[in-house]
Amino acid sequence: MSADALLRLASAALPPERLRAMLDAAPPERVLRRLLAGGGEVPDETRAALAVDAAVRRDELAAAGAEFVVLDGRFPADHALGRLRDRPDAPAGLFVRGTVPRGPTVAVIGTRRCTAYGRDLAFAYGRAIAEAGWVLVSGLARGIDGAAHRGTVAARGRGIAVLGCGIDVAYPAAHVPLKRRLVDLGGTVVSEYPLGTRPEPWRFPPRNRIISGLSQVVVVVEAPVRGGSGITVAHALDHGVPVFAVPGDVDRASSEGCNRLIRDGAQPVLGPDDLIEELSLVVGPPRADPDRVPRALRPADGQTATHG
Repeated sequence: MSADALLRLASAALPPERLRAMLDAAPPERVLRRLLAGGGEVPDETRAALAVDAAVRRDELAAAGAEFVVLDGRFPADHALGRLRDRPDAPAGLFVRGTVPRGPTVAVIGTRRCTAYGRDLAFAYGRAIAEAGWVLVSGLARGIDGAAHRGTVAARGRGIAVLGCGIDVAYPAAHVPLKRRLVDLGGTVVSEYPLGTRPEPWRFPPRNRIISGLSQVVVVVEAPVRGGSGITVAHALDHGVPVFAVPGDVDRASSEGCNRLIRDGAQPVLGPDDLIEELSLVVGPPRADPDRVPRALRPADGQTATHG
């Protein structure tokens, strides 16, 4: 596939399912020519974006400290990008800031409207995963996602944040320092959407298939029955990715999704020690000093676990 054509197509912010369908039907160069010639019924602004030369797009990305990575044969099957590439619904490429880390990958996800209990536990899980030498994957959203990423950063671990907007967009604004810290520690921020793409609600459900595709295990900390976590879990189950869930009060709406997952066969996890023990059976033993795995529900020095 032509990297230049793919970059130009990805930079037009087409709906992911539509772009995937077009690329399944024809090579990227042919898709690009057809759209530029007036086919495909795309808006004028989309056609104008497609007309921008790939060299210009690369310069824009370089100025933003980013690059466009084509998901091709460079990435082995045991690499996060190799796992994602092999999914039938994978994007052709990703906009990336930082370095996509190697190693076992564990997604920790949950609701934005979490309780303090869920937020503290997500922080502890993110920290334990980092201390085990594994890579945390999440969405950098408010609530559970942000708390898990903060736990990873507190342990100076590596993480992958998958966004539903452009990687240069300050969303959520409160997490801009966290995003920067993830990259500084050897992690990455990725998106299939080009620079400047606003966080429109319809862009987040497709984002969740990428979280699942990058991960060897999905852990749901706190989630209602309906929401983005359920979409991520559905993609994981479709592709044989193990799903773990944290049980919660049966009368609490924010735990109903987790409780139902456990009822339907998901592996329950009861705390950081239990999480690491169970994950070791799936992704292999921790790669760090075992004396550091994990520290139960204790925030980093000078931080609190309730700032997710």
